[in-house]
Amino acid sequence: MARTDREANPWFGHAKGSVGYRRILAGLAFAGVATFAQLYSTQAVLPLIAGELQVTAAEAALTISLATVGLAVTVLPWSFLADRIGRVRAMAWGISAATVLGLLAPLAPSFPVLLGLRTLEGMALGGIPAIAIAYLNEEVNKAHAALAAGTYVAGTTLGGLAGRLLAGPVGDLWGWRAAALAVSLMATAAAVLFLLLVPPARKFTPAAASGLRGALAVLTAHGRNPRLLAIYVQAFLLMGGFVAVYNYLGFRLSGEPFSLPASLISLIFLAYLSGTVTARWAAALTQRFGRRNVLITGTVLMVAGLALTLTQQLPLILAGLLLFTGGFFAAHSIGSGWTGVIASTGRAQAASLYNLAYYLGSSVIGWAGGLLFQSLGWTALALAVMGLACTTAVITAVAHPAGVPTVPHVPATAGPAKP
Repeated sequence: MARTDREANPWFGHAKGSVGYRRILAGLAFAGVATFAQLYSTQAVLPLIAGELQVTAAEAALTISLATVGLAVTVLPWSFLADRIGRVRAMAWGISAATVLGLLAPLAPSFPVLLGLRTLEGMALGGIPAIAIAYLNEEVNKAHAALAAGTYVAGTTLGGLAGRLLAGPVGDLWGWRAAALAVSLMATAAAVLFLLLVPPARKFTPAAASGLRGALAVLTAHGRNPRLLAIYVQAFLLMGGFVAVYNYLGFRLSGEPFSLPASLISLIFLAYLSGTVTARWAAALTQRFGRRNVLITGTVLMVAGLALTLTQQLPLILAGLLLFTGGFFAAHSIGSGWTGVIASTGRAQAASLYNLAYYLGSSVIGWAGGLLFQSLGWTALALAVMGLACTTAVITAVAHPAGVPTVPHVPATAGPAKP
């Protein structure tokens, strides 16, 4: 029987340093900007939204929570669609639709309409995060996949940071609507660059329609894997606590004794730069210490950072936020890339389940944290998030025993590095 061209000339993925590798990382970095700048575009101006629209802090935070709910409920449908039409095409569709909806959101005539548009925007953005990780795992040489995933997560931190830094000063000058519009315009430019840069897939093979039964079989297999379940719980708890901290720290700093304006409060998002560094740092350390140990270390850093925010000293609060953010993105970069290593089949769905848990945590805990903050104050909220991080560390230690290999050995020279 004649061998196919793919069998006769096996290709092992873009190697680090190749043209294709650089284009993938650059394209996905711009996708990260477009996605996360839009998804969290209102976070820096939540106090302004609450004041202008006469809603509570927890209600204003629904502009974040409903967007992430929309993303969470669509990551699985998007992953199955990507299996049929291709990773790049699915991401292009999602990012284009989200950009249009993002431009409409500042025109919302009422708070309910704003919430509806934000939900639809999140649903469109569901086509990016999980598919991006599956695309990386397929197109990048496995010896460099963890580093590539860490680099992608680092790019998403820059996207989220850029949106928040832009929204704060613009919101102070012209209101939250102008802030949201400015972020959407920036996201539009980033989306165009993504479409121009990202290379077509070379290892993707369209999957035949398996129907509902086949889809459920794939998801059930992932749900029965205790190592994947541990990563999904980590995503839910850590992301939920992370978003709660950033949602309500702005309200704390806008009140007594700090009384900071929105333009200064938006600068707290500069702490995301620590995540940009630690995401890549954590990915590199996996080769030496293993994913398990690096992930647990990230959660420990989160707890230590939150402990510093319990003080009334602004410099200590900011230092604690840097530590907390760095620890979170270290853990997230490990967890998001680990799904593609553990799952031997249905990688897009494994990554989608991670994102489902991740954004459900953002929605549920991110909103519920506001109820705790309004009732009992910052100390109660910080202690609760510290408890979530400690729980995650224990689950990770139990589900991934020490000494069990977490990175399959694949030689970096396993095949020709074609651009």
